[in-house]
Amino acid sequence: MSAERPRSPKAPVPRLALSLTEAAAALGVSADYFAEYVAPELRMVRRGRKRLVAVRELDTWLDRNATRTLEDRP
Repeated sequence: MSAERPRSPKAPVPRLALSLTEAAAALGVSADYFAEYVAPELRMVRRGRKRLVAVRELDTWLDRNATRTLEDRP
């Protein structure tokens, strides 16, 4: 008889890219808003009808579009 090795839980694989719907949800906006205002500014991977947005690309977009609320104060 061979002893069974205990199975260790597998860690989830980190996502490198998201679908357009997932990317919109990650930013907290609707798919329509994402398509109109965000997607045109992003680089995407296109394969057939599939389009993916790199998580890094979303991070970069957020940094470029962030403003500090204190800058608006006199």
